[in-house]
Amino acid sequence: MNTQSRESRTGDGVRLERAIVLQLLRDDRRQNWSRAELASELSVGAPAIEAALSSLHGEGVVQLDDDQVSASPATRRLDGLELIAV
Repeated sequence: MNTQSRESRTGDGVRLERAIVLQLLRDDRRQNWSRAELASELSVGAPAIEAALSSLHGEGVVQLDDDQVSASPATRRLDGLELIAV
């Protein structure tokens, strides 16, 4: 029996999406990441990465190009304006 609530799973998804965006905006690394690199860096499985990327892409937060993932120009601009904070 699964005792985990819907809110908890939703919260986990939001945390993963946030972590992906922060990885994509890092200053110490190139801008493009592969899906496998993100999964490895964040210690999550491919299905979780795919679900989060699908959501972020649907909202225009990330760009997907084959296996490569990058922050969208709008996301980079918001980061440049220091509107994205941890």
